[in-house]
Amino acid sequence: MRVVWIVVALLFAAAGAVFGALNGGDVALDFYVVAVTVPKAAALLAALLAGWLIGGLILWLAVVMPLRRRLARQRRELAQRAVAPPRTAE
Repeated sequence: MRVVWIVVALLFAAAGAVFGALNGGDVALDFYVVAVTVPKAAALLAALLAGWLIGGLILWLAVVMPLRRRLARQRRELAQRAVAPPRTAE
């Protein structure tokens, strides 16, 4: 299965290289304060990286952090139950 993933990754890398070679022109980006001209491939890679980082940050804040808080709360509750003596019915 690992070989399949390596082949798929190489195919996507080759497709990206071909796409970058065919679209070698420059793109003008105006950020209101400054304007820059960058190659299309660099602009696409920067957008991909920014999307990946922002998506990872949103996932971390929306899923991972709440699960960590829940796990910590459950560990505290389990520790309190282990320390407290069991209740007996009278």
